[in-house]
Amino acid sequence: MKAKSAQGIALGLLMAALAVQAVAPAAAPPEKDLQGRILADRNLRLALAKAKETLRGGFNAGTGYPETWIRDLNTFLELSLEVNGPQPIREALLMFFRFQAPDGNVPDGYVPLDKGDTGYFFRLSPLAPGFKAHKNTVETDQETSLIQAVRKFVDLAGERGFLEVEVGPKKVWQRLRAALLYLTRYRWSEAHGLIWGATTTDWGDVQPEHPWGVEIDEATHRSIDIYDNAMLAIALRDYLDLVRDRPEEVSAWTPRLRDLRANVRRHLWDPKRRKFIPHLYLDGSPFPPSFREDEITYHGGTAVAVEAGLLEPEEAREAYGRMAENVRKSGAESIGLTMYPPYPAGFFLNPSMAKPYSYINGGDWTWFGARMVRALIHLGFHDEAYRALKPMADRVVRDGGYFEWYTRDHKPQGSGLFKGAAGTLGIAIEELLSWAGKPAGRP
Repeated sequence: MKAKSAQGIALGLLMAALAVQAVAPAAAPPEKDLQGRILADRNLRLALAKAKETLRGGFNAGTGYPETWIRDLNTFLELSLEVNGPQPIREALLMFFRFQAPDGNVPDGYVPLDKGDTGYFFRLSPLAPGFKAHKNTVETDQETSLIQAVRKFVDLAGERGFLEVEVGPKKVWQRLRAALLYLTRYRWSEAHGLIWGATTTDWGDVQPEHPWGVEIDEATHRSIDIYDNAMLAIALRDYLDLVRDRPEEVSAWTPRLRDLRANVRRHLWDPKRRKFIPHLYLDGSPFPPSFREDEITYHGGTAVAVEAGLLEPEEAREAYGRMAENVRKSGAESIGLTMYPPYPAGFFLNPSMAKPYSYINGGDWTWFGARMVRALIHLGFHDEAYRALKPMADRVVRDGGYFEWYTRDHKPQGSGLFKGAAGTLGIAIEELLSWAGKPAGRP
C-alpha cells in the first residue's frame, strides 16, 4: 500500500513537472542557433529590399500623404540616407527650420502650395517660397523629432558643419536650442517638471473632443504622457551630443535631462502595475469618471521610453512580455498594437478613432512596433527582438509592401508605401542581420 502510494506520488510529481514545462516560456535558443535562424529567414531580406524600394525618392509620408512630416522623416531618415544620399535629406531638414516660428515651435510638415489637406491652418515663410507648413498643436513631438533627426543626419552623414548653416538670422544649432526653449516655456508643467500636450492616444495626434481633433482649443484637456517626455529625453541626449563643444550649452541642459528622467519615473511610472500610466491630467479627464484608463498599456510610448533608457533592461524585457501577451489577448498580429485594451466605442469623435482596434485606438502599426524591436536589439535581447520582428516582416512579404496600419484581423489599412513603417522595420532588420552575422558571443 505504501509502495503504491509512493508510486502515485512520484507519478503526480512527474505530471506536475510536465505541466509546468508546458506553460513555462520556452528558453532562449543558443546564440549560434538563433543567429542561424535569423540568417536563414528569407523574408527578412525580402522585407529589407522592399523597405529600401519604398524609401527611394521623396520624403512624403506615404501614398496617402503629400506632406513631408518631421515625426515620420525622423524615423526613416537612417535607411533613407542609404538609398537617397545626404543632399536631399539635408534640404528637407532645412525646410523645417525655414518654417520655424519666432517662439521656436516647429511645424509638423510642409507641402507645395497647391497640395495638402484643407482642414489645416497653414503658415507661410519668405524663406520657403512655393511651400506652406502646418502644425498639429495637440501633439508635442515636432521639436523633439527635428532634434533627433538632425543628430542622426550629422552622425551618419558626417556633417557637423550642418550645425553652422545659417537659416535666416540663426544657425541650425541655435534653432535647435530655440526648439527646446519653446517646449520649456510654452509646454512645460512646473509642478511636474515634464512637458504636456492635449489628450491623445499613446503617440497619436487626435484629441477626443472634436471630429477633426488636431487643434488645441477651449475644449482641450491638457495632459502629460510618456511618449512626449520620452521623445524629449532622447532629444536632450541628442542635443547635448551635438553641442558637446559648447560648454555653456552642456552645463545648461544636462540638469534638465537628469531631472526629466527622474520626473518621468516619479510621475508617470506605476510601480504596482509596473507600467507607465496613460495620462497625468492637468485640467481633468475628457473620459467618464467610471472609466479605468490606468489599466491601458501604451505600446508605442513604452517603446520610445525603452529607446530613451527610461526603463532598466529587465523592466524593458518585462514590457516586451506584456506587449506579447496583449497581442495574444487581442488577436492582433504584432506588438505594433497601439495599446491594450483600446478605448471603448464613442470615446473619440473623430470617425477613424470611434471604434476599438481602429487607427490609433488599438490599430497595429509596424512604424512603432519596430521601434521596440530596435530597443530590444540594443539591449542585447536578440531572441525577443526576432520574435517581435518576424510577424512584421512576414506580413510585408505576404501583402506586398508597407502599409500604414493593420486591423485586429490582420487586414492592411491606410496609406500604402508607408515610409515610417519601411524605415523603422528596415533598419531593425539591418541591425538584427548584422548581429546574426557576427561570431557567437560578440556584441
